[in-house]
Amino acid sequence: MPALNVEFSDRELEDLRQIAKERGTSMKALVREAAAADIARHRALQEGAEAFRRFFTAHADEFAAAFPEDEPPSKGEGRAA
Repeated sequence: MPALNVEFSDRELEDLRQIAKERGTSMKALVREAAAADIARHRALQEGAEAFRRFFTAHADEFAAAFPEDEPPSKGEGRAA
């Protein structure tokens, strides 16, 4: 399995040791679990953003009607200088 060397400050390393000890796990497992949780969070945010984009696109006319002040000006409706 590929590996990754990660550098921590002395303080961070001590904190990791303490947390791992409190949880009854190894530092390696603690760091891997944190990274895996962040990967899952990132994927969920990406999927949520994509679902929102699909929903917004499918309902663009409804949003435009409900929030006309948020619509960009049409050509020729720009502000005069």
